Amino acid sequence: MYRFDQPAPSYWEATSVGAGLPAAEPLCGDEQCDVAIIGGGYTGLSAAYHLCRDYQLDVRVLEAGHIGWGASGRNGGFCSIGAEVLGAEKMVDKFGLDCARSYYAGQVEAVGLVRDLIIDEGIDSPRQGDAEVAIAVSARGFVQLKKHAEFQFRVLGLDSQVLEAAEFREHFFDSPLQQGGAVLKPTFGLHPLRYVRGLAAAAERRGARIHAHSEVVAWSRQDGRHILTTKAGTIRAARVIVATNGFAPEHLHRVLRGRVLPMISSIVVTRPLNTDELAAHRWRTECPAITSLSLLNYFRLLPDGRFMFGGRGGASGDAAGTERNYVRLIARMHELFPLWRDVRIDYRWQGLVCMTRKRTPSIGQFENDRSVYFAFGYHGNGVNTATWSGKQVADWLATNKLDSAVPPASLPAIVQGMPARFPLPSLRLAYAQGAIALRQLSEMFD
Repeated sequence: MYRFDQPAPSYWEATSVGAGLPAAEPLCGDEQCDVAIIGGGYTGLSAAYHLCRDYQLDVRVLEAGHIGWGASGRNGGFCSIGAEVLGAEKMVDKFGLDCARSYYAGQVEAVGLVRDLIIDEGIDSPRQGDAEVAIAVSARGFVQLKKHAEFQFRVLGLDSQVLEAAEFREHFFDSPLQQGGAVLKPTFGLHPLRYVRGLAAAAERRGARIHAHSEVVAWSRQDGRHILTTKAGTIRAARVIVATNGFAPEHLHRVLRGRVLPMISSIVVTRPLNTDELAAHRWRTECPAITSLSLLNYFRLLPDGRFMFGGRGGASGDAAGTERNYVRLIARMHELFPLWRDVRIDYRWQGLVCMTRKRTPSIGQFENDRSVYFAFGYHGNGVNTATWSGKQVADWLATNKLDSAVPPASLPAIVQGMPARFPLPSLRLAYAQGAIALRQLSEMFD
């Protein structure tokens, strides 16, 4: 899972050859800058883009693999509202209605930010659909989904609509398990690797220096500046942004230890489906879709007619466990769409989703060093949230001349601050296995 020299064997990699590649030369020699960013995914590149475009700062980005090696180039390409597993109802109870509304307004704004970047910078990542559709796969599940969607509309002010099974079938698709659904706007699908490479190229055009294949192996302080060391060089910077999400390099700084729980997510992609095969399940949408289970599946029809289907991965990432998980994932796809049982699978790959104890995104500064900023914890919803978080960090850092601990008023309170450490961090793998087992057990009775 951490082999930075090996691209994921994904559909996205196969369809991105030569598409908008940034220069991104590896760091070589000793350099200095205003801001050094660890991580060249959506968060880090968005921060670099906005720091250079809006504030004309000297910015360097250090990425361990190629641009798009991590989750930003492997995900399902859902630009959608979410990024939390706390639950909207619990969020209101814990933080209050105004804070919850502010958070979700930020999510809607984040979707718009990605759309605008694609248009304004001419990024070659076609947008598909205008909503995320969630299907209930049981009668009880539909009751829960309906309650949640109505809460989103009535309390949070989101554009959410409930559809009974017949109406859902008429407008979107059908499955033997489909019991109705909900539609949430705005959302669209995109090509995640083309988007992240386009964002990198845009950041370079604005003046950012991006260094791929430049893993940070050591981090120290000297004469009031940060020194980030790679195998071939060093960067001296006045400030640092940590933008690594599920691939957080915990060995680099003690503040990062035990903060995230990386969970594996897996994806398969079929050969192109023909018109008759699509008609068999009444498929008539480009909108990304999910099941309404806590261990959800996510799926969409790609521009070339292929069908993408994703869900949870194995617990350890070992070869045998990975193979067993692909078998389970494909079986689940066939359960939902049995008339596609004989359709060939052409691609399969996996990556990491970043979970935290906070269960919401986290944006802030290190308490013991206010010149270090961070943004991570997107809980499987990073396309828009990471892009938006990178902009929030950029705006905060650039306007916070003395690195004050006071966050900007525009930053929703829900995302502010570092998540608590997991107790006994060495047991996080066991936590993941236990959580999956409990959710599977509960959903057996759904």
